[in-house]
Amino acid sequence: MATSTQDTKARGSLASMLEETDKLLTCVHCGLCLPACPTYRELGNENDSPRGRIYLMRGVSEGRLELGDAFITHIDLCLGCRACETVCPSGVPYGHLLEAARVEVSKARARGARPQRLLRFVLNQVFTRPRLLQAGLTLARWFRDSGLARGAFKAKVVRGRLRFALALLIASRSPLASAGRRRQIKSPIPDDGRRIAMLRGCVMEGLFRGTNRATERVLARNAFRLVEVPGQTCCGALHAHAGELDVARRLARKNIDAFLESGVDRIVVNAAGCGAAMKDYAALLADDLLFADRAREFSAKVKDIAEFLIEAGISRPTRSIERSVAYDAPCHLIHAQRIAQAPIELLRSVPGLTLVPLRGSESCCGGAGIYNLQHPELSDDILRDKIASIKESGAEMIATANPGCIMQIGAGVLMNDLNVDVVHPIELLDAAYGE
Repeated sequence: MATSTQDTKARGSLASMLEETDKLLTCVHCGLCLPACPTYRELGNENDSPRGRIYLMRGVSEGRLELGDAFITHIDLCLGCRACETVCPSGVPYGHLLEAARVEVSKARARGARPQRLLRFVLNQVFTRPRLLQAGLTLARWFRDSGLARGAFKAKVVRGRLRFALALLIASRSPLASAGRRRQIKSPIPDDGRRIAMLRGCVMEGLFRGTNRATERVLARNAFRLVEVPGQTCCGALHAHAGELDVARRLARKNIDAFLESGVDRIVVNAAGCGAAMKDYAALLADDLLFADRAREFSAKVKDIAEFLIEAGISRPTRSIERSVAYDAPCHLIHAQRIAQAPIELLRSVPGLTLVPLRGSESCCGGAGIYNLQHPELSDDILRDKIASIKESGAEMIATANPGCIMQIGAGVLMNDLNVDVVHPIELLDAAYGE
């Protein structure tokens, strides 16, 4: 069958993006990834498993399959949780392959339905303009903190997905937010040469600024002096996951310039998705002659906040918090950054906390950036299992270290009327330091 010029160009473009065919060939189709894949567990479709998607990528890049609706659908349904990488015996770089494939999905979205075009516009035109983004997040934060959002949620003014969106917004307000609002660190911080910077982030500073302030207080309690880094911007994680790699690279260059110019020794990040993206700048800009070396230098400086504190040693808090807590591991912390124990050790340093096990703590909650807005039904199915495991645990609190996970799990808690708080681990440590 003859192929159109458009199909030929699309295939060539994907082949160019995927570049090294040997990355695809490293998959031996052993099937060990299947039970780790949330979409395969829910759908039971081989095309919605990691090895199935890799087979589709190979087919398109080699010209055996068309880059059509079937390919786009199966690639688009992937959560990008990278759980398959943790269990893969062959070391397949699935996350990089997925982002390359999603470049083509992004192009299809640009020609697609209005909601997809709107989503692309928001990513490329709003998230790349800090003042515009912060204005929107400030308005959302006011709506959340005024009580109007919770009132509308309780009154069931809206139904369906809009009600879930309200729950996501409400869940972004920490139940511990008021505890440290006016608290300042009074003891002097020695200037011993340890220069630490923190990514403030876009969503983190816009909706989770209480977590950012808690992170600053914890660093101060542990005798680290923070260096302000003007010019930092969005990390580009959402853009990379959505296939907008050119935009992600542009944002990465801005952050590299800003942070390296500051001369800091470490760059601390309290959002798992942002940390994973920033540690990946070296790979993202590997072919950039001007930035490749600087990107490697930058990525080597990035540390997750729990990873950083455990390596440095935590000053023992004295205030006891008598609560039972279960830790849910963000995908981009446990699978992308391969950090499993540091957050648990951080929680264990808090006096009074009782850690309880959580079934499936290493599995995705279904949030996956904006996945819950793009694929609400499948996201709900995955979240339902997470909520069931929370009920089984009997925990009073869930601790997780990514804003999207906090919002997704928190929304599930609200929708199911559970008496469970969802917090960032660093907030519990901050609360344990007290006044």
